[in-house]
Amino acid sequence: MSQKVAVLGTGKIGEALLSGMIRAGWAPADLLVTARRPERAEELRTRHGVTPVSNPEAAKTADTLILTVKPQDMGTLLDELAPHVPADRLIISGAAGIPTSFFEERLPAGTPVVRVMTNTPALVDEAMSVISAGSHATEQHLAHAEEIFGAVGKTLRVPESQQDACTALSGSGPAYFFYLVEAMTDAGILLGLPRDKAHDLIVQSAIGAAVMLRDSGEHPVKLRENVTSPAGTTINAIRELENHGVRAALIAALEAARDRSRELASGKKD
Repeated sequence: MSQKVAVLGTGKIGEALLSGMIRAGWAPADLLVTARRPERAEELRTRHGVTPVSNPEAAKTADTLILTVKPQDMGTLLDELAPHVPADRLIISGAAGIPTSFFEERLPAGTPVVRVMTNTPALVDEAMSVISAGSHATEQHLAHAEEIFGAVGKTLRVPESQQDACTALSGSGPAYFFYLVEAMTDAGILLGLPRDKAHDLIVQSAIGAAVMLRDSGEHPVKLRENVTSPAGTTINAIRELENHGVRAALIAALEAARDRSRELASGKKD
């Protein structure tokens, strides 16, 4: 943890990562940040005790560079970094849809690159971060990325060929659950409940169900069957979900998200 780590383009996820690393034992003095606006950089210094620097200074000084800018801004950032990045710097990319080859082609030959897709529950230390190695990344580089992102949740290694699928399932995944809670809240209001009570009922049910999925070791089908009694309320609701093609719609939605991730990787913007 004595190595210097720089987070470049520090937005909400980047700041969540910083605060998680500090709680996990990193010294703020070893953490560098860059931000587009000076006032944002100063805010990060005040809040976390980290050191704001320029992008070139981060490239020269830090042992690990975590790139958290938007995918459309990554090419410009790499153009700025390339003259200053020694080939032994570890580059960790958090940009959706951009393959490690994109970085390897623009940085000095042999630069190790690790691709990470995390998600917004990093803000509450419950992220799922999916990690893949570029062609020059070693076991040590992967372990270092796991150490960093393990500060804000769980990590999982996958081949880079599976990153688009992981983006669809996990990177975008929280939005699907928020969408479902929104729809169920509206249903609760339709059934006569005040919005706040409907919200509390659904959120606690979601938390309880998630903990059971995580801790019970049971297949989700088994857990669902435990709630579904013959001719009861739950089976009637499940029948309606099936009649309306909810399962098929979810599969189609995730395929669409995967396909868009592939388009982003190929450089397609629209």
